[in-house]
Amino acid sequence: MKITDLLSAQSVKVGAAAASQADAIDQLVALHVAAGNVSDAEGYKAGVLAREAEFSTAVGDGIAIPHAKVAAVAKAGLAAMTVPGGVDWNAPDDAPCDLIFAIAAPEGENNVHLEMLAKLSALLMHEDFANELRAAKTPEDFLAAIDAAEAGRDAAEAAKAEAAAAPKTSESDWPEVLAITACPTGIAHTYMAAENLEKKAAEMGIKLKAETQGSAGAKNILTADEIAHCKGIVIAADKNVDLARFDGKPVYSTNVSAGINEPERLINIVLNGEAPVHHNAGGASAASATAAENESAWHKVYKHLMNGVSHMLPFVIGGGILTAIAFLVDQPGLGTSAYGSSIPAAALFKTIGSEAFGMMLPILAGYIAASIADRPGIAPGFVGGLFAKAGYDFAYLGTLDSTSLISGGFIAALFAGFAAGYLTLGIEKLCDKLPDSLEGIKPMLIYPVLATLAIGVVMLALNPLFAAINTGLNGFLSGLGTSNIVILGLVVGGMMSVDFGGPFNKAAYVFGTAALDPSSGLGTTGQVIMASVMVGGMVPPLVIALSTTFFKDRWTKSDRNAGLVNYIMGLSFISEGAIPFAAADPGHVIPSCIIGSAIAGGMSAAFGCASPAPHGGAWVTAVITNPIMWLVACLVGSVVGCLILSFWKKPLPKEESGL
Repeated sequence: MKITDLLSAQSVKVGAAAASQADAIDQLVALHVAAGNVSDAEGYKAGVLAREAEFSTAVGDGIAIPHAKVAAVAKAGLAAMTVPGGVDWNAPDDAPCDLIFAIAAPEGENNVHLEMLAKLSALLMHEDFANELRAAKTPEDFLAAIDAAEAGRDAAEAAKAEAAAAPKTSESDWPEVLAITACPTGIAHTYMAAENLEKKAAEMGIKLKAETQGSAGAKNILTADEIAHCKGIVIAADKNVDLARFDGKPVYSTNVSAGINEPERLINIVLNGEAPVHHNAGGASAASATAAENESAWHKVYKHLMNGVSHMLPFVIGGGILTAIAFLVDQPGLGTSAYGSSIPAAALFKTIGSEAFGMMLPILAGYIAASIADRPGIAPGFVGGLFAKAGYDFAYLGTLDSTSLISGGFIAALFAGFAAGYLTLGIEKLCDKLPDSLEGIKPMLIYPVLATLAIGVVMLALNPLFAAINTGLNGFLSGLGTSNIVILGLVVGGMMSVDFGGPFNKAAYVFGTAALDPSSGLGTTGQVIMASVMVGGMVPPLVIALSTTFFKDRWTKSDRNAGLVNYIMGLSFISEGAIPFAAADPGHVIPSCIIGSAIAGGMSAAFGCASPAPHGGAWVTAVITNPIMWLVACLVGSVVGCLILSFWKKPLPKEESGL
């Protein structure tokens, strides 16, 4: 597929003027509509704005590539504009953007927009090509420039592939430097870094091959022979990259932006022998220690924590929803101690759900440790999480009586994950002094044995402390009066609206899901917390939906149309539906939503509403204790948030609101 197969003269605008980023996006949406790419202009626009709220799609040097993959797109397509006067797009280099491509991809399309991003990003790294597009006088000139550049690149890629496949007869036939580029959020950066590294290497007269690990999967994968013959490897990535295959090779790790902006420096570090040698297949080393260049200590901790949380959540959601279904189908067990498993169908869902949910703490600890120490950290991390869950201590070794054990819960699992990771790193460092003949058995024998033993001993020693903390917390929560549980509901509910899926939202959600774990000992109190968390997360989209419906003069026509979608998002517990509106007007939207969510969370707790399901929103109302009042809490919080937002915002001029 060619780029111009997705870009027509109808979807190109040269010499445009845009008063703002929002104005430019409106014009790009209109181009998509004119080309027949988009069936719902407002739905596509909402997707673009949601993506911009996550991370600016400006990539520097005057270029921006906004994109969305939503149901509002009828067929995959591109729209493009040149804006001679430039427009502010929150670019990393603070330069205005004057060359903008907008990608539209339909849901269900197999990452076609990612493939387009890769190809576009690579082409746009060539300044001559970008300037030729800026100089185009007509859409036809614009398209012709793309065709010519793409044809040249395809020919170059074919020649490169042919050269790579040709038999290597001498050392000079192999790439001298290898690279891996990766970025978890700004997809285009992955390919731009690879392109700039390869381009700079060609200018320097050396061979470089770059593997891209983008959202569309790994491309141009480095082979074992190439690794064996290269002088070293550059890792330009903002996410963890498995270094197992580079054991014994010089590896220099940095961020993906350095790959874009400083390719020559990175290449010279390898050529000059300044890159540290990576040891321990799959493990951390001096090379991986440099991966966090320009990264704060807190960001490192946060990255490790989120690695554990992101792997844990599928177990929490899958297990929680299956458990919720068990309660839904077990109507004969209502009011009995066997409720949830009194009939075979319910027992099936409950058993599978409980086992899946029970993996939460080991998964959390295991993947925190893996983020710190790569693969050698997984085994000790999982073992530490299991010990945290079970509450094993030295006293247990004398009696083997498990009935007296008290789980350390979520706090113990967090500690176990970080402790296992850093213990593994310490053991690897100590093992550096062992003879080279033992290198092969270190990752498969020495590390797992020593690290697993170490974390086991540590958790046996410290579990009584965590058990005491957990017991004290449980006792405190169990002894709380209604007013205190309401305060807790207020806090966790409000946190769900602070950043709509960001760290505050995730912290509250993880706290709620951890409270559901049977080993926490909270019982129904944990379910009360979860009900407050869930209702708090449902409120933000509903605040927007209600305001755009009943206070139309505060919103533009496009806002009102996009607001309708938020009814479904709110009822489905998808807080992210409010992101485009919060991004456009954070000063009014975020405080209003926080207040509404806090009220809903507090009311839910006050009414004693309890949710055994960690997700599902209104669709799992049937399993929630006191469901009517839970829905009332949701409605009241949403209405209050709507009223605050709507009276706080000033009415728009008629020509702007379209009324």
